[in-house]
Amino acid sequence: MTKILCAVDDTEHSKPAIDLAAKLALALKGDLTVATVNQLIGGYGRGGAATLFWTENELQNVLQKAAAEAKSAGIANVKAVSIESRDLALAITDYAREGNFDHIVAGTGGKSAVSRMMLGSVSRDVVHLAHCPVTVAR
Repeated sequence: MTKILCAVDDTEHSKPAIDLAAKLALALKGDLTVATVNQLIGGYGRGGAATLFWTENELQNVLQKAAAEAKSAGIANVKAVSIESRDLALAITDYAREGNFDHIVAGTGGKSAVSRMMLGSVSRDVVHLAHCPVTVAR
């Protein structure tokens, strides 16, 4: 494994994922990319405009925080990217496939069973859709 993709957001569940991804990258002498998906919301109807979940400033704060955490764990060069999409898991797995990543690391939010049934789980969907190994950090 030489290319590791770590999916992050602005929740506390990203920190264990970043820590684990950094440890893997260090141990395997691999490259680490942190990525977040700025979700497109709305705009389904005729003439309806989609909007992004985060502003550009909010998005950059999420990415800078994630990159700083990876650097504090010992990674010298961390690439930070944003992806725009309606589907979080599909965006992560498509980016990983197109970028020839060897491994994906994602956090988990610890949703209740009812929340998972109604909303789904991004990390579960990433595991299902990914072309490569996925580690879900708690």
